[in-house]
Amino acid sequence: MLYDGKAKTIFEGPTSDTVIQYFKDDATANNAEKHAIIDGKGVLNNSISDFLMRKIQEIGIPTHYIKKINMREQLVKKVEIIPIEVLVRNYFAGSLSKKFCIKEGTPLADTLIEYCLKSDELGDPHISSEHILNIGLCSFDELELIDEYSLRINDILRGIFYSIGINLIDFKLEFGICKKTKEVILADEISPDTCRLWDLKTNKKLDKDRFRRDLGDVEGAYQEVLERLDIKS
Repeated sequence: MLYDGKAKTIFEGPTSDTVIQYFKDDATANNAEKHAIIDGKGVLNNSISDFLMRKIQEIGIPTHYIKKINMREQLVKKVEIIPIEVLVRNYFAGSLSKKFCIKEGTPLADTLIEYCLKSDELGDPHISSEHILNIGLCSFDELELIDEYSLRINDILRGIFYSIGINLIDFKLEFGICKKTKEVILADEISPDTCRLWDLKTNKKLDKDRFRRDLGDVEGAYQEVLERLDIKS
């Protein structure tokens, strides 16, 4: 074991430039103050992230994804994670709604990209591009590429989800520097754990907010996303 995170555990891979990513059933919120085990969540997230990572690769965006190994594990490229969480927002929701007192579900005039410092200790504070460059979290060229990739990923994901009756409200991305090629690539996962997904007709939440807000049936919502995507897990 190389790293044990909130939702995934990382193990050594078969080669020095790969690792195995294991999806756990743990669910956390409020910087891990709230914690529960959601039976089957890891299996569902593994299958959904596998499907979406492959779709993103098809449009030419490099990712750490190599292949799905089994129900809970993926083989991925080894990366040095850039300590930035990239928030891509299409609608007001969550902290953005609270900050400006604007009703959740209100469309943004344009897609908004925000950044957080990836630090549990500091509570993942929001930071600006100027902070990123002055602290030296990544270079100007790397940040430009991260923004470009994030917007393109947003376009493909919005289309995929809209086609199955789901609105992509916002989502979180993480990027890293590939150990082998030294290029910026998409890392982590894309799943209902990292996206806000609302039913187009009813606004029913099909994501981690069901856990955060005690709405219940978390596994059922994730299963619904899997089934609408027509994924054979």
